[in-house]
Amino acid sequence: MKKILLICCLTIASVGTLQSQKKDPPNILVFYIDDLRAELGCYGSKTAITPNIDKLASEGILFNKAYTQQAICAPSRMSTLTGLRPENLGIYSIFTPLRKVHKDVVTLPQLFKENGYKTISTGKVYHHFADDKESWTQLVARPQDRYFKPENLKAIADLEAEGKKNPKGPAHEDADVADDAYKDGVVANDAIKMLQKYKNDKFLLFVGFMKPHLPFNAPKKYWDLHDKNKFDIPSKEKPKDMFRLALSEWGELKGYHGIPNEDPLNDETTRTLIHGYYAAVSYMDAQVGKVLQTLEELDLRKNTMIVFMSDHGYKIGEYGTWCKHSNVEIDVRVPFIVSREKGYEKRNEGKVSNALVENVDIFATLADISGFNKPKTDGNSLVPVLDNPELKWDEIATSVYARGKNIMGITATDGEWRYTEWRDAKTHKILQAELYEHKNSLLSFVNLSGIKKYSKVENKMKMLLEKQFPRNAPPFPQNDIPRK
Repeated sequence: MKKILLICCLTIASVGTLQSQKKDPPNILVFYIDDLRAELGCYGSKTAITPNIDKLASEGILFNKAYTQQAICAPSRMSTLTGLRPENLGIYSIFTPLRKVHKDVVTLPQLFKENGYKTISTGKVYHHFADDKESWTQLVARPQDRYFKPENLKAIADLEAEGKKNPKGPAHEDADVADDAYKDGVVANDAIKMLQKYKNDKFLLFVGFMKPHLPFNAPKKYWDLHDKNKFDIPSKEKPKDMFRLALSEWGELKGYHGIPNEDPLNDETTRTLIHGYYAAVSYMDAQVGKVLQTLEELDLRKNTMIVFMSDHGYKIGEYGTWCKHSNVEIDVRVPFIVSREKGYEKRNEGKVSNALVENVDIFATLADISGFNKPKTDGNSLVPVLDNPELKWDEIATSVYARGKNIMGITATDGEWRYTEWRDAKTHKILQAELYEHKNSLLSFVNLSGIKKYSKVENKMKMLLEKQFPRNAPPFPQNDIPRK
């Protein structure tokens, strides 16, 4: 009888332990990177030098087909942090903060804070620094761009003397300074301080590194990692029969001092900027490494899940253009890596998943992992894919890009083909369609829409797109007015 009681007690104790483990949600650390395209060492790049991110990928799952919902900072970040698509938020520009329009939408930090987590924002998380500030336990001040070279400081001073308010400096700098002289080094230091401060709490920590966003300012040692003369100049050819407004005029880059107002840029300027972009990526990677090292030193890795993601992709001269602001593959595809906490029994390491996933899925995923009741979102929890990376997932991933208030670009990919429609934003009348093949490349140079040979593919993609964007739908909601 005593043996039976002992076995029963042990069984109950074991069940209780398992239940307590199940109820013990992990800490969550999110690296949210600005303007990082899906080109890293772990993604097969022979150019990018990213040992720390590559190591993180070896400790988790690398998603090969991850997509953002709009290739511009503010709307993409709002979508991630609310789990709602831009076309449902109705915000398509960088000028409108979330809380100016949506007072009652439950955000990711708000949900976690209400469930007892310490929520911390370092660096750039929302595009607008103070947007949704009540949802953060601690909102760490965001550092600004810094220049150190005398000639660059003089250029800025001269512009100010001419009466220009808050002029942009040069598009790049390589001063021989310490990592924390530029802003991502400051963000890394802040993140480390937050880990030390909240190490005994449950936390949701967003680390918003701002490189490789312009200006490409990084310490000289990261420029020295790369040989400028070995960078190839991308093809400046634009896709044949592309919609006239499909690509932007990349005014974001042209606004920096010293960038000529020419289209396309000459090869020398292009090569220098490419050098700067990759230097900034390497600089950011080093900061990721510092934060991860601190996580290990504080013995937090066993119960901390890590997400590494970008707000959108980026062009560095491809198609003769720059920056993002479009629906093309290289702008909407993003790097996305998830490494579960080391104490998680189903943890996968060094896996690559070709499942179609989206940034809008992050909200549902983190809420699911933490066991929270969540509001209705547009994304899906990726927990099944995290447990089984070979699982087939969504049929399509969709993104949008508005051109002014009258034209909406909507796009879908099935992982191999990208189909885009440019519609009247009110009537959904199709102004022009585009079909591109992306089986083996981020780039495509021929619009295959309307070509008989590809009609079967186009019809399939058109049907998939219209599931998400019905032709009989109401006008696209507009809570701001985007510029062309």
